[in-house]
Amino acid sequence: HFKMIATRTASSVSVKAQRQQAVRVQASLKPSVRAAPVVSTANASSMMVWQPVNNKQFETFSYLPPLTSQQIAKQVDYIVANGWVPCLEFAAEADAYVGDASTIRFKGTASGFYDNRYWTMWKLPMFGCNDASQVLTETARCTKAFPTSYVRLVAFDNKRQVQIISFLVQRPKSATDYCDVAKRSVAGA
Repeated sequence: HFKMIATRTASSVSVKAQRQQAVRVQASLKPSVRAAPVVSTANASSMMVWQPVNNKQFETFSYLPPLTSQQIAKQVDYIVANGWVPCLEFAAEADAYVGDASTIRFKGTASGFYDNRYWTMWKLPMFGCNDASQVLTETARCTKAFPTSYVRLVAFDNKRQVQIISFLVQRPKSATDYCDVAKRSVAGA
């Protein structure tokens, strides 16, 4: 019994020593980013009011004007360089946004549950994709097959089993939900 107590005491002492050493190491590290300088608060006349009509956004990059093929290709190059798997999804205009008719609500689930996160997948994920032109070709095929649908590119990390990125690569020509950047705030408000 005495031997067990002595062993526990010795191990707890070594744990305390390790913690103290870790605290010393962390204390000696300098922050890599400096705090932003304090700037004066804008006066009320320079503040903007968000335009709530026809100003809906989708995930990453949707606040930007529609991406060109070259910009999409650069994103695909980044996806492939990180070993992620690109995949295309599409949804009709009526089903693209969360709504009671297009969503199954799970009552009592944890916060952070994403309603309507899953659109219809275009073919299978592009395992082994190593060229942006492959994704651009499939985007064109999906858009041709479903011209009145939204198309988004998603990337999956097959090691961590999570979706890493998602952004629109095609809005339907009939879509009225996109507002030009210059018109996103109410003028003179």
